[in-house]
Order: sequence, then structure tokens, then C-alpha cells
Amino acid sequence: MTNSLAAITGASAGIGSVFARKLAAQGYDLLLIARRGDRLEQLAAELERAHQIHAETCTADLSVAEDMDRIAARLAAEPRLDLLVNNAGFGVKGRYWEAPLEANLKMHRLHIDAILRLTNAALAAMVARGRGAIINVASVAGFTRSPGSATYCATKAWLIAFTEGLYLDLKSARSPVVVQALCPGFTYSEFHDVAGVDRASIPKPFWLNAEDVVDASLAGLRRRKLFVVPDWKYKLIVALVNRIPVRMRLAFEAGAPHNRARMRELGNPD
Repeated sequence: MTNSLAAITGASAGIGSVFARKLAAQGYDLLLIARRGDRLEQLAAELERAHQIHAETCTADLSVAEDMDRIAARLAAEPRLDLLVNNAGFGVKGRYWEAPLEANLKMHRLHIDAILRLTNAALAAMVARGRGAIINVASVAGFTRSPGSATYCATKAWLIAFTEGLYLDLKSARSPVVVQALCPGFTYSEFHDVAGVDRASIPKPFWLNAEDVVDASLAGLRRRKLFVVPDWKYKLIVALVNRIPVRMRLAFEAGAPHNRARMRELGNPD
């Protein structure tokens, strides 16, 4: 029998590489997509040896239009594609007018344009076949705002809204294709190193392991859950954010540095 294929963007590290390992263990063939080809090749070789699957690598920068088009064409031409994980992403820190504009534009292209392009390439064929799934890796930040992360939070909020809209489109078509918005909180990976976030500024209880995040996502996919928010603390945060008045939420978010200091005290009582 021919294995189903899972395509994963941002597969060279962090959550993306954990998705690759978990899906390979389930018997999926893989299409691994990221900028760092050497890491992809190492991961592909490792997973082929360990699980007797086929792993193809595609070196691409999905913030570049030509690479978006090339990967979209590859997805559209693949009849075995049963799962697309839109995971590639990065963060830009700093007040909007002080942060590098090109970095923000690049993040916008990666978090929005590339996901639009790749999802469009994958979804029509999935609907026609009557099977398939798309996981969009969003963030708890899509439900909240914080100083110095205006564009990052906005792109993740867009991704959550986009996934919810896809769900409604699929439901209106009575399609069995599943979509999921995976919304983790702070997760150990290279993401925060690249973004210049001091990990010590966040209390340890609020850090998640990528393994647990991916396990929660795949368990949610089996249950056809639209939103997956790993860990009870983040579930509580999202529930509260959706219920308190906007003015109160913004007042809390405006004091985010002070609040993080208080969180450190609560998270590290010694």
C-alpha cells in the first residue's frame, strides 16, 4: 500500500521537526520544507532509517514569492497529500515604528501570504478526494496583544480567523476535510532565540515542550478539534481573554513587562 503524505513547513527545527518525527512514526511519507537544506537532509535520512518511510526535502524561503509558487505547485501536483502543517514562522520584537520594516513585511509574507498560497494549493484536491487535514500553527498570542509584538500578534490573530473561516467553508460544503488552529504558548525551540526573547523573562511553568504541543495537536486532529490550546494554563488564559472587557484586557496587556515580573515571582517562589 502507498503511504499517505504529510507536508510540513518549517520542518528543520522546533515544532516542525517534532511533527516530522511523530508523523513518520505513524507511517506517513514526508515532504519536509524549510530554508536550511542541510538540516532537512539530516532529518530525512534519520527518519527514513528509523521508520522505513520516504522523506523528500524542499529547500525554500516561503517569504519569497518564487519559493511560495514552487512549493504550492509541488503540493497541488501531489495526489497522496493528506496532511499539510503550516508551521514556518518567526517573530519580530520592538515597537512597530522602531522595528525594521522589511522584517515585518517578511513575517507578513510568511505568516499570511505563504499560508494562503499553500493552503489553496492543497485544499481543493483534499475536498475533491473527501479526505485530508490542514494544521495551521498559530499561537496564544493570536488571542492577546503585547507591547513590542503588534505585527506578530496580528498575523497570528489573522491565522486563527482564517482557520475558523475555512472550517465554516468546509462545513457548508459538507466536506470531511479537517482544519485545526494549533495555539501554543511559550514553547522551547529556536523561535525565541531568533526573536531575541530572553527566556529568563518568562517563568518556567509557562514554558511548554514541543513534544507535548505536537502530541496535543495530533490528539486534537483525531477528535476533529478546530482549536487546540496545549496546557491548562493557556486554556485558562484564552478563556479569560475572551470574556473580560476589552478595556480591562488592554490595561493588563499595556503593563505586560510588570506583569511578567510578577509572573516570575509566582512561578519561582524560591
